[in-house]
Amino acid sequence: MKWFSVFVIGWWGLISESAAGPSVTIYNQNFGVVRESVPLELKQGENQIRFSNASGQLEPDSVILRDPSGKVSISVLEQNYRADPVTSGLLLRLNEGKEIEFIEKREGQEDRIVRGKVIRSGYQSYSTEKERMLASYGIRYNPKADMLQPIIEVDGKLRFSLPGEPVFPSLADDSILKPTLEWRLHSDQESEVEAELSYVTKGLSWEADYNVVAPEKGEKVDFTGWITMGNQCGKTFPDATVQLIAGDVAKLNDDSDGFGFRAAADPFADASAPAVSQKSFDEFHLYTLPLATTLRDRETKQVEFSKASGVASRRLYVYDGAFIDPQRWRGRSMSQIRHDENYGTESNPKVWVMREIDNTKANGLGIPLPRGKVRFYRRDDEGKLQFVGEDRIDHTPRDETIRLYTGNSFDLVGERKRTNFTRGKSEVTESFEIRVRNRKENDAVEIRVVEHLYRWTNWEIKEPSMEYRKNDSQTIEFRVPLKAGEEKVINYTVRYWW
Repeated sequence: MKWFSVFVIGWWGLISESAAGPSVTIYNQNFGVVRESVPLELKQGENQIRFSNASGQLEPDSVILRDPSGKVSISVLEQNYRADPVTSGLLLRLNEGKEIEFIEKREGQEDRIVRGKVIRSGYQSYSTEKERMLASYGIRYNPKADMLQPIIEVDGKLRFSLPGEPVFPSLADDSILKPTLEWRLHSDQESEVEAELSYVTKGLSWEADYNVVAPEKGEKVDFTGWITMGNQCGKTFPDATVQLIAGDVAKLNDDSDGFGFRAAADPFADASAPAVSQKSFDEFHLYTLPLATTLRDRETKQVEFSKASGVASRRLYVYDGAFIDPQRWRGRSMSQIRHDENYGTESNPKVWVMREIDNTKANGLGIPLPRGKVRFYRRDDEGKLQFVGEDRIDHTPRDETIRLYTGNSFDLVGERKRTNFTRGKSEVTESFEIRVRNRKENDAVEIRVVEHLYRWTNWEIKEPSMEYRKNDSQTIEFRVPLKAGEEKVINYTVRYWW
């Protein structure tokens, strides 16, 4: 049996580590829930227990200690969380007013022992979660560094630095080397209990990453998903069962400063390797890694969770020609904006490249896709992968469509200008000319020209030069087919009234 790093001092009880590894549920909001099996040897009545393998970012008020079998009634009379492990600075503080030895290093000579009295250690305990987290990695946050200088008296003179490496006497009985939980427990009987310890900790995170690879020609892609987990909580979890929660879970911030289904028909199932499984849980989705894994402190770990080939995608070209600078119009009321003839006259020449993928079973997917980054690659004529853009998706249920922006087209150009503007007492009329050009040598394209009717909610389109679609209450769209080398012009007039 392997033992936790635990002090057995005086009346403190002993805690050993169970053969079963811990269980960790990670949320994609930089926190997680840890569950560990803790064997306890309890006497009837009051017991003193110390557990010194807790996370460095544990939330003390989230701790739950119980007997999962329900056979023994355990009451927590008192709990203390100590997250200030022994450091050189802390030991200096504990020896303030005392004389200790320092080893002075001398270049080309033997080291010598210097005795000095610690007047001030310069050590400060952690006052915020930020300081505690930094300290768990050996980083001390010093907003007032000059106030933290140690003062050592050597031969009757004061030094504002250490004269050498301090040599300390043995540790005090209540010293700790790791963040530690201490309990006063009451048990209704003498027993050996395999208790369950659960708590919430910051510093655990995960996100999904997707790689989409297109061939040299065509739009059917290979779709691969990765889970990327990060552990910055100050604790290693050996041989842990890991689960991941995807969704927007409400979590108060108190700090101021698809997956491989195992069904044979599933496109991600792989007979050669265990697969990540997923299921609905409450209003979220729960993903379980198939094998136990070790999450080391300060480690980033990746696990492939999805793979599919032949997924159909669509490439779209969108020209949204009106450039509206939010800085210029900030603080202006809608009444002021709708009368200003300069509003909406700046032009954006770029044509966006968009990619659409239907998240359906018929398209080889049909799975809940967690929030994450999507990277697009295309093979060139030599078969090499070339990066062609990336974007992020939010949590996407099955049977929804993913639309992603991957960049601006080099060979497609848009131009938008206003040709007329008239303003009446309770109406405005303006006309626009929009030109789109296809400078590709061989490929015909369709450009979706989007126009936002931004002046008011009452409007009508007059004299459009081609048919348009009404996308919503203030957006219309012209779909313009263009042959290679072709240019087309769209004209329309819009009348607003109030």
